[in-house]
Amino acid sequence: MMGIPQQVLAAYGLTGPDTVIKAFGTGLINHTWTVAQQGKKYILQRINTNVFTKPEAIADNISRIAAYLAEHAPDYFFVAPVIARNGQQLITIEGDDGGSFRLFPFVPGSHSKAVATSAEQAFEAARQFGRFTRLLSGFDASSLHTTIPGFHDLSLRYRQFLQALETGNPDRIRESAELIHYLKAASHLVDRYVAIQQDAHFKIRVTHHDTKISNVLFNDADKALCVIDLDTVMPGYFISDVGDMMRTYLPTVSEEEKNLSLMDVREDMYHAIVDGYQQEMGEELSAQEKQAFFYAGQFMIYMQAIRFLADHINNDIYYGARYPGQNFVRASNQVVLLQKLNALEDTLS
Repeated sequence: MMGIPQQVLAAYGLTGPDTVIKAFGTGLINHTWTVAQQGKKYILQRINTNVFTKPEAIADNISRIAAYLAEHAPDYFFVAPVIARNGQQLITIEGDDGGSFRLFPFVPGSHSKAVATSAEQAFEAARQFGRFTRLLSGFDASSLHTTIPGFHDLSLRYRQFLQALETGNPDRIRESAELIHYLKAASHLVDRYVAIQQDAHFKIRVTHHDTKISNVLFNDADKALCVIDLDTVMPGYFISDVGDMMRTYLPTVSEEEKNLSLMDVREDMYHAIVDGYQQEMGEELSAQEKQAFFYAGQFMIYMQAIRFLADHINNDIYYGARYPGQNFVRASNQVVLLQKLNALEDTLS
């Protein structure tokens, strides 16, 4: 049944000839399906345990957050997992065809977007991510499990980049000399991240960490309803969420674009992200944090550039590659985006 063990469906009472299952979405990490039965529709996911090695930690995080929001923000629209017949939100099936599964209700009249196509959409998304963090401002972020250790630790990512230069493919290192030189020269961005870690004005908060626009549900009027996909919700800095929005909303082309002359920064998207996020988080942010919005974009774009290039040099062991040099293209793409953003610093910051 499309890769879903029958025991999983039975655990949620979704069996019988009237159960209709279809593959859903374009996510690269988890496998996702829609399941429909007797007029009700659900989203079923198999968690990729190669990325999320402790799926029970994700389940615990979501349970804690759901309970807190139910008590302190009962009007907030939070898409909580469906509880299975055994009282659990996570069903784990052993064996090669098994895995860890969870079920969510499908939100009627909602849709997600693959790409942000307008400043209005960017504003709506940024407002929702800001609202999510603001409503959890009283929640002890340190009580959350870290579901991907070091995910947005720029110091770690830079060390991994330098390690790749020591032990990676010599031919690829030689061919990447120009990119390597640029990224090493920009390591002051790592220094600023270290300074932020040591600055008490930068607060550790409940942070989503994966703020691409596809992780926001919109209604038919193009108004954002809520954020989804909470697997990467962990303690973190606001620059992670704002930076990931900037990295994915600002560019005129995707990170896969080979024609780098097409890359540019959409300035209206930048202002929409800042305005939307600050509308919700303005009172929560310190003066020092408010001054770091531009850096947030630099931080995330730079980190992704060094991760792509390190993976290219390491023979594509993390992201993989559909064609030779794909991660080199991605790294080059992100470097051009960073250069384009840097050129606008006086205008935007």
